[in-house]
Amino acid sequence: MTAPRVLIVDDNAMNAELAAFVLEDAAFEVECVSDAHQVIRTVETFRPDLVLMDVQMPGIDGLVLTRRIKADPATRAIVVVAFTAFAMKGDDARVRAAGCDGYLSKPIDVVLFADQVRACLDVGAA
Repeated sequence: MTAPRVLIVDDNAMNAELAAFVLEDAAFEVECVSDAHQVIRTVETFRPDLVLMDVQMPGIDGLVLTRRIKADPATRAIVVVAFTAFAMKGDDARVRAAGCDGYLSKPIDVVLFADQVRACLDVGAA
């Protein structure tokens, strides 16, 4: 069985590094991207099973990027999970309307995070 591939899209290096460290320790293969313009190119080359998509990105926000991923027949099956610290009422509906398959809030719980990501992969596979 191959390791699940996760692309972390986050403009905050500390958030991305912590999430990557936890996932790599749990046998995930991880790539991190901090620039919205690199996301589509990295999705095409890395071919992740799941994208953890920061919603609040400078320039192009994560929901616009999610719509682009989900609009392309070659990438629409990739599980995209909104990954944000701005959890407000109605956000779950807003991110799902943009095409996100799930929602994880920051800061992460390092004990539970890898299992939460696995659960998102299981939901996407269903």
